[in-house]
Amino acid sequence: MEVNPVPSQGSADVKFEIGHVLFIDIVGYSKLLINEQSEQIQTLRKILRGTEQLRLAEAQGKLVRLPTGDGGALVFRNSPEAPVLCALEISKELKNHPELHVRMGIHSGPVNEITDLNEQANIAGAGINIAQRVMDCGDAGHILLSKRVADDLEHYPQWRSLLHELGECEVKHGARIGVVNFYSDEIGNSQIPKKLQVFKRGRSLTRWSAIAAGLLLLVGIVAAFEIVSKKSRRPASGVSEKSIAVLPFLNLSADKNDEYLSDGMTEELLNMLTRVKSLHVPGRSSSFAFKGKNEEDIFRKVGEQLHVNAVLEGSVRKAGDKLRITAQLINVADGFHLWSETYDRDMKDILAVQSDVARRVVEALQVQLGVEEARALTKKPTENPEAHRLYLLGRFHFAKGTFPSYADAIQFFNQAIQLDPAYALAYCGLADAYFRLSNVHFAPREVLPKAKEAALRAVEIDENLAEAHSSIGLVKVYYDHDWNGAESEFRKALRLNPVLISAHQRFGSYLTAKSTITRLSAPRCSPKATASPPIPTPKRCCTSTSRKASRAFPSSEACSRTPSGTPATAPCCWFATASAKNRSITPISPLASISAAS
Repeated sequence: MEVNPVPSQGSADVKFEIGHVLFIDIVGYSKLLINEQSEQIQTLRKILRGTEQLRLAEAQGKLVRLPTGDGGALVFRNSPEAPVLCALEISKELKNHPELHVRMGIHSGPVNEITDLNEQANIAGAGINIAQRVMDCGDAGHILLSKRVADDLEHYPQWRSLLHELGECEVKHGARIGVVNFYSDEIGNSQIPKKLQVFKRGRSLTRWSAIAAGLLLLVGIVAAFEIVSKKSRRPASGVSEKSIAVLPFLNLSADKNDEYLSDGMTEELLNMLTRVKSLHVPGRSSSFAFKGKNEEDIFRKVGEQLHVNAVLEGSVRKAGDKLRITAQLINVADGFHLWSETYDRDMKDILAVQSDVARRVVEALQVQLGVEEARALTKKPTENPEAHRLYLLGRFHFAKGTFPSYADAIQFFNQAIQLDPAYALAYCGLADAYFRLSNVHFAPREVLPKAKEAALRAVEIDENLAEAHSSIGLVKVYYDHDWNGAESEFRKALRLNPVLISAHQRFGSYLTAKSTITRLSAPRCSPKATASPPIPTPKRCCTSTSRKASRAFPSSEACSRTPSGTPATAPCCWFATASAKNRSITPISPLASISAAS
């Protein structure tokens, strides 16, 4: 035990030692009725007496108790781990007492024994004061550590995964202390304490307020300050008045393979919010570009780069069949919360949580909804939560973009369809995965019929599903070679959902490919071609180029016919172009860009 003799103002020296302090109190204690206060104190006292760490320390004479009205301090003098282990025991037992809202703070610092006014032995010192201030930074369920304690625990591997640094918190007399959140899936509270949220968001405002006060004292610029204030309330140039970016939700689950839930939640919220016509919502690619970034001014950067004035962020934690989902809507201009919520639900409730988050965001942004938009926010793609979970797994593996991941995605989509044969989005995912397989592994004739079957089934289930018509557009291009029909399907998809990114990508690639084929083939196929020549069949174009080109594309005759045997209305194989210098043949694939966009 470390002992530091420090001279006092009296004749005797006051001996300080390092105490490891666990400070505990009941949140909302003063609002309880007298009998409720007594019951909760009795329950907390019983929990404390039942902890192994407290009994061991008392048996060794290494524990001092300091009671307060709504809690107290336990000063351990045996090990810096003792208060942490004790907090773990308390937190686990509190799960059996949901009516008891307790927060805890831990610090190691100098303490000294004193005699109080009742001439009883007591204890005081900076170690106790700081432990209380650390605790005061938290909310119900939090176990907060001072930075000093966290630095000590960092050396032990068993504690590292439970330490989550929060930064500085402003406490009594304007002092700032570094705090660390201590939690896992089983204990603690993973949420950022409200006091730290206010402190972090308010730091920049505090600095500017101080500057403004100084300017007022020096030159009395009250009018100028009002003008600056008015300007700050205007939307930035290029920013829509009602706009929001949905940042990728964090996966806080112990199993990192549960990332499909956090990514899936993000994508589902994006899809729901994009259906609100008066709300500007950047797409998936823009939002996921910020995945894993947590700079201090991240919201300002998102606002500037994506031209939005609000950001939705959150987290998903899964433990067995239980979910904890947090969502926070933040105003880019000042960093303050417009709305926040924590959902503790079962896995089967995930669809209901998604709908509620979308609805609450729209309400917070004061967006007026039409009848169809309100219906879209509450519409569930399936009533089967397990089918939805499998669908999210399918989309997660599909996004990886490899042959094994496409195969996994198909497996999950099929499992979702088995549970809900009317799940239209699962059929869309299945069609898209088969299309990708035709590009990376299988011959098109082996998988494109399956893609067509899945896409047609999706439209049959829900003819107003934009994703289904986007998939049908690919079927028309690749399998039916009906480019006019493909264009009609792409346009219909965009009418149903004007911000569906996949439809924009596919339609844009389709138009580019169509233009490229017309430009490359028309001069060689027909010297008298008009300004908008019809797209020739591969045979005519290849044979008009050279004999070498014909030999290079022996399947041109077969390519010029659809599976039904009718002549194709657009090319379905590569074209050959002759170099002006050496007449060498260079194969090109204008259709490849559509495939890449799928």
